Parts: sequence; C-alpha cells; structure tokens
Amino acid sequence: TAYSDILKELRRRKVVRTSNSPTGDYAELLACKKFHLKSVPPSTKSYDAKDKRGNKYQIKSRRLTVENKTQLLGVIRGLGKADFKFLIVVIFNEDYSVRYYYKMPKKVIKQYAKFSKHQNGHILNMRGQVKNDPRASIYKVNNKL
Repeated sequence: TAYSDILKELRRRKVVRTSNSPTGDYAELLACKKFHLKSVPPSTKSYDAKDKRGNKYQIKSRRLTVENKTQLLGVIRGLGKADFKFLIVVIFNEDYSVRYYYKMPKKVIKQYAKFSKHQNGHILNMRGQVKNDPRASIYKVNNKL
C-alpha cells in the first residue's frame, strides 16, 4: 500500500525508527535535534533519549488537526517507577510543522496526569494548568523545521 511504502521510505531516510505511526518517531527525531539529545534503542523501557549528563527523557507528541484538536498525549506507563527525569512534548500542526515544544520535570507530570485503569497508565492533557506551570518550559516555533 502507499502508506507502507511511505513508512519504508521514512525509515530509509532515518526520519522514523519503527513501523509504528510516524508521528512519535518524528517527534523523537526533532526533540533530539532541538535539545541535543541522543536517542536510545526503540525497545528501551520508559525513556527515549539521554543528554550528555545522563539525564533520561521521555518524548511524547500530538498532531492537531481541524477534526481533532485534543491535546491528550499517549499513555505514560509506570509513572511512579519510570526511569526518566524529563518529559518533552512536541505539539504538531496538521502539516507536521512544530507548534510548540514543552520540557518539564517528571514531578510536573505526576501532579497533572490522570491514571487510566482502562489504559493501565497515566494520561496527560496539554491543555490547561500544565502549560502554565512555571516548572514547564515552552519553546514556541514559528516555522517548519
């Protein structure tokens, strides 16, 4: 199919690392470039990248569309046990240009994320108070990367 051909080409170009939805892999690539992080193997549990000091980062993303403006992120599993220190969130526009990057320590996520028994993990909504928390840094982007 055309979709699988597109994914193969994105992998060949090293834009994505897995055959999953490309949004998450693309967010990891951009976040690693933006924050000078080194990505870890895709199967690494609870974090996606490390900085030069060894701090571990989990990276989540959301693509906003005309039909779906929700800013709920993917499930964060094992938040109490998770080994990461920071969360980076990449919010994409519909055309995959970056609208915002957010960087926040894990304690901010613990404060705002809600546990979902159904999904067996925490869900963080990037609307509301979490965006205005002084411990969360926002990086606005006005152009495509």
